[in-house]
Amino acid sequence: MGTVFIDADACPVTRDALRIARERGWSVVVVANSTQNLERYASRAGVETVTVPGGRDAADFAIVERLRAGDVVVTQDIGLAAMALGRGAAAISPRGRVFSAATIDAELAVRHAEARERRAGRRTRGPQAFEEEDRERFSERFGWLPRSMKPKGRWANWSTTKRFTMMPRKPCATSIRPWRGSRSSPR
Repeated sequence: MGTVFIDADACPVTRDALRIARERGWSVVVVANSTQNLERYASRAGVETVTVPGGRDAADFAIVERLRAGDVVVTQDIGLAAMALGRGAAAISPRGRVFSAATIDAELAVRHAEARERRAGRRTRGPQAFEEEDRERFSERFGWLPRSMKPKGRWANWSTTKRFTMMPRKPCATSIRPWRGSRSSPR
């Protein structure tokens, strides 16, 4: 298991993530801008706090700089989730939604379209109120997320520094076979 990074700017599940990480012995980095009070987390064992300047997306970029494959990011920012997935890390929202590389492009497109609507003066609906069900869903999924990231089967010993060079064990039925006889008449 890598490191758990928490984008603590307006994160309602910071305490829950810290509790679960402590129970499992994971190291945690809590990143937030200078307006957040991170001192309350600094004294906990296995927790590092990083305070960044108050600039836009400063916490996101501080997380991405430190991120490695196998890490987990807790964020509600789709842009940060996309960058985490691009680095081989996992990303989960405070509502327990595990971000996927298969759908992140569509989510970014929706975010862009809604931002364009807001710039044009139209209203878009905001997120629903955070409820206790969201907290429970997060706790459940965050707990099993690192286990689900482990490679399985024949890829279990594959490291992120290697390229995919393994050949299939058996040739495919559609593999190209050499011609026998003349070039014009395959057998």
